[in-house]
Amino acid sequence: MKLLQRFNKSKTTKSLLPFRLNLLLFLVFCLFALLIGQLAYLQLLNATKFKAEVERSDRTVISGNVPRGLIYDSKGRLIVGNEPSSAITYTKSAGVKTADMYQIANRLQKYITVDTDNLTPRNKIDYYLADSKQNKKITQLVTHNLSAEKRESLTDSQIYNREVQYVKKKLKISLTPEQEQAAAIFEKMSSAYQFSTVYIKNYHATAKEVAEVSEHQAELPGVQIGIDSQRSYPMGDSMSSVIGQVSTEKQGLPDDRINEFLAQGYSRNDRVGTSYLEQEYEPILRGSKSQTQISVGSNNRLIDSVQKYKGAQGSNLNLTIDSEFQKKVDQAVRSTFATAQSNGAAQYSDGAYAVAMNPKTGALLALSGVHYDPQTNKTSDDALGVLNRTFVMGSAVKGATVMGGLMSGAITPENSVQSDEPIYLPSTPIKKSVYPVGTFGALSAQQALEVSSNIYMMRLVMREAHAKYIPHQYIKMDPDIFQKMRANYNLFGLGVKTGIDLPGESAGIAGPTMENGALKSGSALDEAYGNYDAYTLMQMCQYVSTIANGGYRMRPYIVKSIQKSNRDGSVGAVLNETQPQVLNRIDCTASQLNVVKTGFYNVVHGSNDWTTARPLAKIKQTVAGKTGTAQSFYYDPNNPNNPNPPQTITLSMVAYAPADDPQIAVAVVLPNLSSEKGQYNLNLVKNILNDYFGNSDTEDKSK
Repeated sequence: MKLLQRFNKSKTTKSLLPFRLNLLLFLVFCLFALLIGQLAYLQLLNATKFKAEVERSDRTVISGNVPRGLIYDSKGRLIVGNEPSSAITYTKSAGVKTADMYQIANRLQKYITVDTDNLTPRNKIDYYLADSKQNKKITQLVTHNLSAEKRESLTDSQIYNREVQYVKKKLKISLTPEQEQAAAIFEKMSSAYQFSTVYIKNYHATAKEVAEVSEHQAELPGVQIGIDSQRSYPMGDSMSSVIGQVSTEKQGLPDDRINEFLAQGYSRNDRVGTSYLEQEYEPILRGSKSQTQISVGSNNRLIDSVQKYKGAQGSNLNLTIDSEFQKKVDQAVRSTFATAQSNGAAQYSDGAYAVAMNPKTGALLALSGVHYDPQTNKTSDDALGVLNRTFVMGSAVKGATVMGGLMSGAITPENSVQSDEPIYLPSTPIKKSVYPVGTFGALSAQQALEVSSNIYMMRLVMREAHAKYIPHQYIKMDPDIFQKMRANYNLFGLGVKTGIDLPGESAGIAGPTMENGALKSGSALDEAYGNYDAYTLMQMCQYVSTIANGGYRMRPYIVKSIQKSNRDGSVGAVLNETQPQVLNRIDCTASQLNVVKTGFYNVVHGSNDWTTARPLAKIKQTVAGKTGTAQSFYYDPNNPNNPNPPQTITLSMVAYAPADDPQIAVAVVLPNLSSEKGQYNLNLVKNILNDYFGNSDTEDKSK
């Protein structure tokens, strides 16, 4: 019986074995089938997709800087160029640790010398903590009193800030000269983002330094030899303030526009124009960056790089300004102001300014200025003062006042005569002209411009305002008289931005029109002869150009054309040429405009004893213009509440020549002089016009 049971059990076991084997083989077969199916899915159906994904993760395209575009004057002379130099660069790979850069910096300092003057205490601490041994010790010191839970809750950044504070308070770091060099290098390397390139030394890298770095490049991962360029100025400092500045690599993108630049593809440490021409034409001057594809190995180290696009240098700017004439205007401005100083007339002055433009096109011919600080006794270049500083210009604006009277119908070309009797207001000094009371009984508009009658201009505005004038009583005027006058001045460019292709232009300053709920009628009279609102010199030049060219307000511009840069660095095709732009036309008749033109001509060529600019009649080309004198007070920042501030005057002038076919319009101003003796405004205009036309002036220009 037992034998039979053993036999049946053995038979059952043998019958189950083939079934299990078959089941196992079937499962293996299914798994192989799934594996083959997955391989087919990956290799046959999605091979391209996954290959691209792998290549994308292993290859990265980085951008490289290219030289900025050049700037030339109107005659093709180079004003702003690029000075190339060898450079030591560092490209930060993915996964590079602070300790790695620390080691590289220590090796690199053996072969190059960098500036350590700007090394800050924080830079030294960062370098000190980059040493893994020191960092480990400090980490233990700042965390040993923390609970495990608290320690785990702190981020790496929070722990590092604790380390920095500990070193700052507890340790006194003293670096050797070699370590300071390494710290300066480390600071530059640390500023790099992943796969971005920074300059370790980009100026004055010597041939020996380049050779030694090249020789030891294998032990300096990420360090390479490159080329950099710095802005150079072959014509010197002339127009330096107009050209503007370019940020350094350390300064990078300006904080107030960083998001705007990043959206345009800039890197944070890119150099950009930060002021004036360099800023206004940044998209033109910047060029297009080079594109280099880099390959990164499994250890996140750079193993290969291939330049895909060489990049293109920025386009060039051709200016409307002749640099030789510009230098002469600079010299005229400086020498005129120096003469005023030597005569004791400039102790409170802000400096001297001049601008010249083609009245028919708006093309700038020169702009120059010197700023003087009476507190420090220092003089500095300030050409931009012609468009961002404002001055009360005085009688030079009277041409616009007369045009307002003509266009409003207050006077006509045939009947413009008015009384020249002074105006008396209560509790106010007599309002009169510079010449003695009674010199003229009545004047026409042309005569009033010639002798610069303040009375005529005030009476003209009183007509426009339908004023009820009784001597020694308050004047009642139309409440909108300020709006009327300013709207008229705006037509000529006074009190509005001129539209020049430079940033930072001021619109001028308009004085208040009401006081204690009442119209400032006395100030309206002051406005009539230019002794209230403040304008820029650029506005004054646009205004006189509008009169000179027949009534067209032209937009001033300084860039004549934009020209491509060829790959070999030569100048290529013209990409864009600035066309003259009329901003508005004065709605006047030829006879109305001729009233002002005749008056401006008589300012220089009149025969009256009170004609204001007869010295300019000696210039070979016929000159027309208008002088200005404004009363002011010197503001002392050290004594702002001085009840008796020194009284000063501002001398100005606008002019154009030749009078019958104007080629140049000029505006000058010398603010806050202590004396008008010396005719500094006339001398400055005379020198500028003689220099422009190449006249051989027999008189001493420094007078």
